[in-house]
Amino acid sequence: MTSWKLPLIVAAIAVPIAVAFLFAGPAVGVAAGALAGVAIIAVAAQQRPRGTIGPPPSSDVQRLLVVLAERLEDPRAVEQVARIAHAGGGAGGEVVVLAPARIRFLDRWASDVEGARHEAQQRLVVSVAALTTAGVEAEARVGDEDVVQAVEDQLGSFPASEVVLVSDGDEAAAQAARELEARLRAGFHHVVTGPAAR
Repeated sequence: MTSWKLPLIVAAIAVPIAVAFLFAGPAVGVAAGALAGVAIIAVAAQQRPRGTIGPPPSSDVQRLLVVLAERLEDPRAVEQVARIAHAGGGAGGEVVVLAPARIRFLDRWASDVEGARHEAQQRLVVSVAALTTAGVEAEARVGDEDVVQAVEDQLGSFPASEVVLVSDGDEAAAQAARELEARLRAGFHHVVTGPAAR
């Protein structure tokens, strides 16, 4: 945020409260203050950090993070990911495959995440097996349900030099791809599987 915006925001909050106290009395002033507080909380709750994601890529070891919004079993998609892995360090590089756990609405309310973790693990088994067949050895991990948050969390412990998002091309994945491309310090690739890739 630029330095001139903060005083304007403070004035936009304080001036209506002060005017309400002066001209309408303490009751209206307190109500205006409470309303301003609720508005601040509502706006803050909807905001997400938009800074860059991940540390600067290290040049010593090539690391590839493959994020599975969809299973990686389409031969052309597997070939694309394998090509990226081999180009980024071949056998000497490290590859981590990350599957975000998709938690359904009712499961979240019931705090039942086992089904989502099991489905993510199945995605991982199929995808890691496909990569192994293509000559890429990888470690498998389950992450946060939000793709962007899962990538951000993972890059804290695995500073990848390249990130690949594998999806079926749906709108949620496309939006995640746009955000990752804009915010990642590492290189980014979006691989689309299935009919959308044809």
